[in-house]
Amino acid sequence: MFHLDEIIQWYREHAADLRRARDEQRELRTRRDLRPALDDLEAEIAYLTVRALRPAVVVELGASHGWSTTWLLRALRDNAGGELHSYDRGSAAPRAVPAELATGRWHFVPGDVRAAAVPDAPGFLLVDAAHTVSFARWYTRTIFPGLRPGAAVAVHDVYHGRRPWPRSEGAVVLSWLRGRGVGHLTASRAADPDTRDRLLGLKHKLHLSAPVHDRARDPMLFFRVP
Repeated sequence: MFHLDEIIQWYREHAADLRRARDEQRELRTRRDLRPALDDLEAEIAYLTVRALRPAVVVELGASHGWSTTWLLRALRDNAGGELHSYDRGSAAPRAVPAELATGRWHFVPGDVRAAAVPDAPGFLLVDAAHTVSFARWYTRTIFPGLRPGAAVAVHDVYHGRRPWPRSEGAVVLSWLRGRGVGHLTASRAADPDTRDRLLGLKHKLHLSAPVHDRARDPMLFFRVP
């Protein structure tokens, strides 16, 4: 699973690059219609995970207007390697992602990902697409089984409260994790305020506390494949 101490170490190790990425994302918001969904902690943990694990292939289910996409592309840029494959029914992301981030490292596939070819065994998977039970059942049955040990996964909109709603995407994902004995981490204000507070305190010490985009909910769930 993800360990909080591990993420804290990643923050310290990559603080300078993260500070630059935050500044770039803040400036990009003034020029592009990105409509951020990920809060700052979620985006930063995703960025740091890619930096630390150095995956050759990253898959994003749900690019929307390109906020998470640009964060992931900055991580690949700062790693000097790797490709991002993004899937979305809309076409907003290609209009928002700067060419200097996209060229040579980004593949955008429009349409329903369930009818597309998805790369085998990505090293990092971010899911922020159709938040339905049926879609969650699809990706836990088709995408998750192909993940190799050590791969990292982030699923958005799980912990809006202390627990996911009984019939929800989050409930499906947690059931999948429990059935395999896999732990997870969240910095959700509602579900794990202690983890959130520790990370916010660390960010203050590292001079990373000025908000880029912070709605202060952070419902994303992170886990590693055992």
